[in-house]
Amino acid sequence: MAGPDNSKKQWHTLDKDLNRINRVEQATFHVARPMVGLGVALAFIIVAGLAAAVLFGGQQGSAVVIAAAALGAYMAINIGANDVANNMGPAVGANALTMGGAIVIAALCESAGALLAGGDVVSTISKGIIDPSSMADSRIFIWAMMAALLSSALWVNLATWIGAPVSTTHSVVGGVMGAGIAAAGFATVNWASMGMIALSWVISPLLGGVIAAGFLWFIKARIMYQPDKIAAARRWVPVLIGIMMGTFATYLSVKGLKKIVSIDLPTALLIGVIVGALCYIGSAPLIRRQSEGLENRNKSLKVLFGLPLVISAALLSFAHGANDVANAVGPLAAIVHANAFGEFAGKVNIPLWVMVIGAFGISFGLILFGPKLIRMVGSQITKLNPMRAYCVALSAAITVIVASWLGLPVSSTHIAVGGVFGVGFFREWYHEKRVGETARAKASTRIAAEERRRRKLVRRSHFMTIVAAWVITVPAAALISGGVFYLLSHLLT
Repeated sequence: MAGPDNSKKQWHTLDKDLNRINRVEQATFHVARPMVGLGVALAFIIVAGLAAAVLFGGQQGSAVVIAAAALGAYMAINIGANDVANNMGPAVGANALTMGGAIVIAALCESAGALLAGGDVVSTISKGIIDPSSMADSRIFIWAMMAALLSSALWVNLATWIGAPVSTTHSVVGGVMGAGIAAAGFATVNWASMGMIALSWVISPLLGGVIAAGFLWFIKARIMYQPDKIAAARRWVPVLIGIMMGTFATYLSVKGLKKIVSIDLPTALLIGVIVGALCYIGSAPLIRRQSEGLENRNKSLKVLFGLPLVISAALLSFAHGANDVANAVGPLAAIVHANAFGEFAGKVNIPLWVMVIGAFGISFGLILFGPKLIRMVGSQITKLNPMRAYCVALSAAITVIVASWLGLPVSSTHIAVGGVFGVGFFREWYHEKRVGETARAKASTRIAAEERRRRKLVRRSHFMTIVAAWVITVPAAALISGGVFYLLSHLLT
C-alpha cells in the first residue's frame, strides 16, 4: 500500500509545481504584454525608415528623409492610438460592436480612406499657419517640419498615456506654429488662421453636443415615450436612417472624395438628398421586418439601431482616413519635397509611400494601443446605448458639413467627444426634469444634495481632464516643437 500512496503524493506534488509554473507564466505574459506592443511599434518605425532608405539611399539628403519617414510612422501610430477612438468608441460603448470587431472595421476603413480617397495635394503647413517664404532656406524649413512632426507625435503620445482624446490635427498645427516662431519669429505666424482654429475649439464641440442632444430628444419624444414604441420606431427609424445616409453622402462628397473628384457644397447636398431618400425607401421594409415580434419596451429598440450605428462608425473611419491622415503626414511630404527640389511650397503632392506609412501606421496604432481610448470615449464619460451612440455619430457628420459651410477648421475629435458630452448632459437635464415633476406630484418627496450629485450621469473628472487637454494642445505642441527645433538647429550646424 505504501507504493500507491507515495505515487499519489508524487503526482499531487507535481500538479502543485506545474500549477505554480503556470501561474508564473501567466504573470510573465501579463507583465510582458505591453512590451509586445512597444516592440511591434518600434519595428514598424524601423521598417518605415528602411523603406525610405531603399527609395532614397543614393540621393543627397537621404538621411533627412529616412529620419522624417521614421517620425511620420511614429506620428501615424499615435493617430491610430488616439484619434480613431472617437469614431469607434460610441459603437463599442453601446455594445453594437465588440472591441475586436471595432478594431478590424476601423483599421480597414481608415486604411481604405487614406489610400483610396486621401487628398493627393495637401497644405504642408497646416492650412497656412506659417509663411514658408519667411524661412531663410530649405534646410531651416526641413528642420521646422521635423520639429513639428516629432513634437505633435510626442504630445499625442502623452495624451494617450493619460487617457485624453485630443486633436491630432491641432497638435500638428501647434507643432508647425512653434517651429515657425523658433525659426523666423512671431511675424511668420498667420494669426488670423490661428484665431479661426481657436474659435473652432469652442464652436465644434458645442455644436456637436447640441446636435447630438437634439436628436436624442427627438428619439425620446417620438419613439421611446410613445404608447406604441414599435409602431413609432417603424415610422421614424427609416427617417433617421435616411438622414444618416444622406448626411454621410454629403460628408464624403465634400471631404472624402477630393482625390477622385472635386464636388462643391450645393452639389454634395443634392447628392445627400438623393441618397437619403433612396435609403429611406429601402430601409422602411427592412425595419418593419426586423421589428416583428419585438416587445413594446425601450430595450427592444436597441436592436433597430445596431446596424445603422455600425455603418455610421465605418463611414466616419473612412472619412477620417481620407482627411486627417493627409494632414498628419503633410509635414513628411513637405520634407520630401523640399529635400528633392531644394525649395518649399505651400502645397505639394503626397507620394504613395508616404500615404502607405500613414495608413499602416494608423492600423498598427489602433490595434496595439487603441482600446484604452475607445473605452474612455465609449463608456467612461457617460453610459451609451445604440440610440445615444447613433446620435453622436450623426452629429459628428452634420457638424463637419456645417463647419465646412461656415469655413471653420474643425477637429473630428472635439466634435465626437462633444457629442458624447452633449448626450450625457442632456440625459442629466432630462432626468432632473422628470425627478422634479415627480417631486412636485409628491410634495413629501425630497432628494438630498449629496444624492443629486451621485446621480450625475457625466463623470466630471474626465470632463475636466479632456477639456484641459484640448485647451493646452496647441501651446504644448508649440513649446515642444520650438525646443526640438532649437536643438536640431544647434546640433546640426
